[in-house]
Amino acid sequence: MEKLHLKVEGITCGGCEKSIKNALLAHDGVSDVVASHEAGTVDVEFDAAKIQPGLLRQAVEDAGFDVAG
Repeated sequence: MEKLHLKVEGITCGGCEKSIKNALLAHDGVSDVVASHEAGTVDVEFDAAKIQPGLLRQAVEDAGFDVAG
């Protein structure tokens, strides 16, 4: 399993965390997501053979958040 750490802008509450988590877990290959509105971060554990980091970033953006960097 690979791990991806993202700085994400716009996470303001637990509802935002849940939206991001649900958006990422909907993808095959994602095994765990920890989103923190306090830190403005999202940590994703995933199988690189099934999904690429760029698609994970896009899923966060499609959920309405901005990935920094």
